[in-house]
Amino acid sequence: MAKFESLTFDNGFARLPEAYFSRVCPTPVPDPYLVCYSPEALALLDLDASEITRPETIQTLAGNQLLPGMDALAALYAGHQFGHFVPQLGDGRAILLGEVKNAAGEGWELQLKGAGRTPYSRGGDGRAVLRSSIREFLCSEAMHALGIPTTRALCIVGSDRPVYREDEETAALVTRLAPSFVRFGSFEVFYYRNQIEPIRHLADYVIARYYPELATRAEPYAELLREVARRTAELMAQWQAVGFSHGVMNTDNMSILGLTLDYGPFGFLDAFDPGYICNHSDTGGRYAFDQQPDVAAWNITKLAQTLVPLLSVETASAAIADYPQQFGQAYVARMAAKFGLPASGETVPLLMDALQLLAQNHVDYTIFMRRLGDFDSATAASNAPLRDLFLDRAGFDAWALRYAAALRQQGSDDTARGQGMRAVNPKYILRNHLAEVAIRRAADERDYSEINRLHRLLARPFDEQPENAAYAAEPPDWARKIEVSCSS
Repeated sequence: MAKFESLTFDNGFARLPEAYFSRVCPTPVPDPYLVCYSPEALALLDLDASEITRPETIQTLAGNQLLPGMDALAALYAGHQFGHFVPQLGDGRAILLGEVKNAAGEGWELQLKGAGRTPYSRGGDGRAVLRSSIREFLCSEAMHALGIPTTRALCIVGSDRPVYREDEETAALVTRLAPSFVRFGSFEVFYYRNQIEPIRHLADYVIARYYPELATRAEPYAELLREVARRTAELMAQWQAVGFSHGVMNTDNMSILGLTLDYGPFGFLDAFDPGYICNHSDTGGRYAFDQQPDVAAWNITKLAQTLVPLLSVETASAAIADYPQQFGQAYVARMAAKFGLPASGETVPLLMDALQLLAQNHVDYTIFMRRLGDFDSATAASNAPLRDLFLDRAGFDAWALRYAAALRQQGSDDTARGQGMRAVNPKYILRNHLAEVAIRRAADERDYSEINRLHRLLARPFDEQPENAAYAAEPPDWARKIEVSCSS
């Protein structure tokens, strides 16, 4: 395994003209300490645990010292926030240290979130707090384990430096990893400044580094739009299928690579509620759970608009026109797999009726899906563990008869079907109350064991893990009072 100091940096984004960023060094924090780390993310850099725990490494990941080859900068972008255009945003508390090339030739950009003020901080302090850092660390790695494209979280470094939000909290920095942090808003800032060449240069950079197969196409910019739309459609299908709500789907939080980007006020569904709003700041419900696919489509049109100076309106529109169909097909395929059914037109009404029944009865989404893997398709089976989740038992019984008939019609073997369904229906997700317990212990007692326990648990979300069964239970009553907002 490599030494942290010997990592090889190849800073592609830093070689762009300085119109795209500002060079700025992190602001040091006093007495940093390691809170937690991800061995899986470390392995992406060819590092093991002995490197992350060294004092020298902690100083670097606290932003207190840079290594040779690092080229620290904050990226410029704009964005539509809650539907309104903001002409200049940028990394207000995140600083890109550089891009590491691992032994496999993969490039991973290292970014410190919470590293201090930048030219884009807009009056903020540029810091992150331990509370939000824990949530981002756990969810980034949990989403990866669920098979959902995402930025990764290497570690959290804490400091007793006070940070003021609603109350006084302590500072923390998350080291985030991604092949690229370029987002839709990276293009928008130049479009609204009527600066065409920076748009072209950035598009060429993205194609050359991340979509090289598109470079020789007749319309490479249109093909870029088409591929981003396709990846975004697939990502939305994955979010909806697992019950994940992002909370702040601004265009500046949309990845050009189709990654889940910027974990703030996110939430996973407990009781199934199509209109679930996880962000307390989202008073209008713009980013409610059931709005996410349409919001993504709207955001894609904003990205397409930025590329219109490079191609015609008709070509740009045609490049993203398949998004609704792509999302629909991807969503039906994933939901059908969760129900152990073929992705056919006959299956869709059965799926939709089940979701309607879940919503009417406030049934826990994850628990229902997991128990569905044990469904007995025999004619006289009662399926009590599932049935008992519903207040409307007659409604469940009627649906279960249809479901059992569909399974028998396709010749489904219950044992084999159950195994397949448990491989796509997680038993464990990062529920808000689980994160809250870890946050309270860390903040009040400096006890980070629950963060590590959750990280290990969520690294294997589809496994039974009988010793951790309590983490798969419905949330306690006090969990209903948890609120997360844009400050989370």
